[in-house]
Amino acid sequence: MASKHSTPLILLTGFEPFENDPINPAWEIARALDGEVIAGATVCGVELPCVFGDSIARLDEAIAQVRPVLIVSLGFAGNRNEITPERVAINLDDARIPDNAGKQPIDAVVLEDGPPAYFSTLPIKAMAKAMLDAGIAASVSNTAGTFVCNHIFYAVMDRLAKGAAAPGARGGFIHIPPLPDQHGKRPDIAGIDLQTQIAGIRIALEVAMTTTQDLRVTAGQIS
Repeated sequence: MASKHSTPLILLTGFEPFENDPINPAWEIARALDGEVIAGATVCGVELPCVFGDSIARLDEAIAQVRPVLIVSLGFAGNRNEITPERVAINLDDARIPDNAGKQPIDAVVLEDGPPAYFSTLPIKAMAKAMLDAGIAASVSNTAGTFVCNHIFYAVMDRLAKGAAAPGARGGFIHIPPLPDQHGKRPDIAGIDLQTQIAGIRIALEVAMTTTQDLRVTAGQIS
């Protein structure tokens, strides 16, 4: 992870592999973009543990080290065919499976003193449209689930709300689909190859860095 630069810094996180998958494309994307300069800012890729609580502790370490102007967390969604910027994080941990440490919270809050939800401060519709314009499948999502992805999304927005990053920093979360060989037994999930996903996230980061006001269209008008 790069941390000493004269340029502004983007914190891009991805989770370690989980649920018996040998790789997690979210981390592979973050690792591939680490050190790249996008819209005048240097990407700092950080791997997070897929563990409730521990992932937030690692996020806090990275924010303190990087002081980013932009925080984007990536997470793997095995049931999606598109790259999906998320709209809202909710203050709820409700895990259908255990995390990598065997934790499985049910009906628990992410943060005791937090509001019920936080909205992304990323231009999510503009990001989705830019990826679509480049021929990359993308759409806006209105649910980040209740597993570790939503857990870290909520924490990102909480830290930004409390001024932990650079002044005026923005952030949010993007779910990414499986790679073609990770789609498993679901015939409706084709997957997207890693290089295309990397290109999509690069576009999303550029839009996030250069767009101050999101598109004012319904989700159905993005395409």
